[in-house]
Amino acid sequence: MTAPAPAQPWWRSFNRGHWLVFSVASLAWLFDCLDQQFFNLARDAAMDDLLPDKSRLAEFASYTTSVFLVGWAIGGLIFGSLGDRFGRAKILTLSVLIYSVCTGLSSFSTGFFDFCVYRFLTGLGVGGVFGLAVALVADSVPDHTRAPALGLLQSLSTWGNIAAGLAGMGIGALAARHLLPFGLKAWQTLFLLGAAPAILCAFIMHRVKEPEKWVKARAAGALAGVKFGSYSTLLRHPTWSRHAWLGLLMCSAGIVGLWGIGNFHPRIVRGIIDAHLAAAHLTPDAVASAKAYWSSVGVLLQAAGGFAGMLALASVAAKKGRRFACGLALVLSFLSTVLVFRGLREFGQMFWMLPMMGFGQFSVFAVYAIYLPELFPTSLRSTGTSFCYNFGRLVAATAPFTIGRITQNLGGDLEAFRTAGLAVSFVLLLGLLVLPFLPETRGQPLPEE
Repeated sequence: MTAPAPAQPWWRSFNRGHWLVFSVASLAWLFDCLDQQFFNLARDAAMDDLLPDKSRLAEFASYTTSVFLVGWAIGGLIFGSLGDRFGRAKILTLSVLIYSVCTGLSSFSTGFFDFCVYRFLTGLGVGGVFGLAVALVADSVPDHTRAPALGLLQSLSTWGNIAAGLAGMGIGALAARHLLPFGLKAWQTLFLLGAAPAILCAFIMHRVKEPEKWVKARAAGALAGVKFGSYSTLLRHPTWSRHAWLGLLMCSAGIVGLWGIGNFHPRIVRGIIDAHLAAAHLTPDAVASAKAYWSSVGVLLQAAGGFAGMLALASVAAKKGRRFACGLALVLSFLSTVLVFRGLREFGQMFWMLPMMGFGQFSVFAVYAIYLPELFPTSLRSTGTSFCYNFGRLVAATAPFTIGRITQNLGGDLEAFRTAGLAVSFVLLLGLLVLPFLPETRGQPLPEE
């Protein structure tokens, strides 16, 4: 067991170096989530502009999400391993640069194909950030601060979602008044704005040092022949491989819930706005601007609920254990998803239903941030965390595709989309099945070789 934690608040144990690492890792993940939400906000409008066949918008929008998730998975596998081999801070810098630049390039898309190319490349960079950020913090801060620090890091990511919602509302309002520069449309402006985090890279490179724990372990491993960032070691070791595969299944459930289902709520909101504005006899441009605005409000509401959910479940994980917290979060995610996809029918309902869905769907990710680094040794911490969190997106990538196909087969309308989302949401409950086979790590030190 770890030594008893001091009576003072955990954050008072941080020195200047701890705060620097925590701040940079949190910003990298916050901006990552900002770019993710810009995609969710811009996806449908981009397809509306780029696709000649308007009858298949929902289907092809789902495909772009699948492409993004595949890139995310591959990037996570690559950069997670590189982070264990060459340093968390260095590879985190590269990941942020890739997702920032490629998000900006998405605004220059001229068709479905090149839009998917940019989304795949963005996914590569996005995929590297989570595993690197949580490994960087886990290896840098005092043991008794690790769980609350990682829970807060994940909770702060919702501020990126909130910022995306506010930006979307502002851009939608400007678009309605034809005030966007250079003749840009709202979705193009969102993607260009997403390129801003690239300026964070220079700050990361010059200020953040690699964790002393990693530096010492890397030197000792070189003498002992330990392979850092080795998937061969991860998947052959009797303990680490079991943690990797079970962690993958656990994470896949939550990822499907958010990225396969929950982040498509702007489609439902846009349908409600259509009905809400039908009697106003607005111009097509005014309707498009209103949809962009209220879709952004929906993201803002979901993110606000998500922030509360992450803080709450991080506290549960610290007090009641990681497995209990994860199980509770998955159940909440399932119930809140069913509520929105079945019950969100009227304009006023989104102001309380979307925060509830955010609370449930995001809460599980706070538990992942705390739990995953505790399942792997220093030589495999970023690799193992990224494997569970990101390889699971290959599984999750099938969900938008499946929803798109079911929606199309049922007629392609909003009701068909709702039915497809409900059918896929039961995957969330499958994550409960693996929890009894994973260790409880509450109160334990980080594992070593």
